[in-house]
Amino acid sequence: MPGRLLPLVKDQIYHVFNRGIDHRPTFSDRLELKRALAVIDHYRFVTPLVKFSKFIKLSVEERNRFQTKIKAGPKLIDILSFCLMPNHFHFLLKQASDKGISKFLSNFQNSYTRYFNIKNERDGPLFLDQFKAVLVETEEQLIHVSRYIHLNPVTSHVVKDFNSLSDYPWSSLPEYIEGKESICETNTILGFFRDSGDYIDFLKDQVGYQRELDRIKHLIFE
Repeated sequence: MPGRLLPLVKDQIYHVFNRGIDHRPTFSDRLELKRALAVIDHYRFVTPLVKFSKFIKLSVEERNRFQTKIKAGPKLIDILSFCLMPNHFHFLLKQASDKGISKFLSNFQNSYTRYFNIKNERDGPLFLDQFKAVLVETEEQLIHVSRYIHLNPVTSHVVKDFNSLSDYPWSSLPEYIEGKESICETNTILGFFRDSGDYIDFLKDQVGYQRELDRIKHLIFE
């Protein structure tokens, strides 16, 4: 694996993304998407005492006891927003521990790939060897990247319009709309707005612009 040019620094925020090899589908149905969300939740902490594949075989009581223990401990990353798409994913991550982002992505991708390969009777890697990460340097960049991530299903025409986003459960937007944190830390982004409704208006006002941006991004992003 080639070395990373951009060092990932503790307490900094990054837009992290990766896609399937040869643009192949990576999240093809609800079972795969639900598995991906569960794996993300499991590996965001510093000390998952067992692999996820073993964790899901525990009794409900054992799983609850295990989750209570690890969620009381430190995290590798804080997830500010995310979106799972048919052949790629986006995360807005704050690195909470040294090498936290790299460890989290490695655990997530490796665990999910094993599941995907068994389910689909295939071998080999599923994602590109090295994920991409862009440092978020300003507050303005932070809210715009969060908007870009949350609007991704619209700009990519996975859902037909903005109103359909609330029915897309494979991103962090439902946590922002419903005000119930699950795997995301929403206060950082919402702190720049009066309330969640103000943030939703911010997203909605830019849907047309985002569609155009998506069409020309290959011309403006290096």
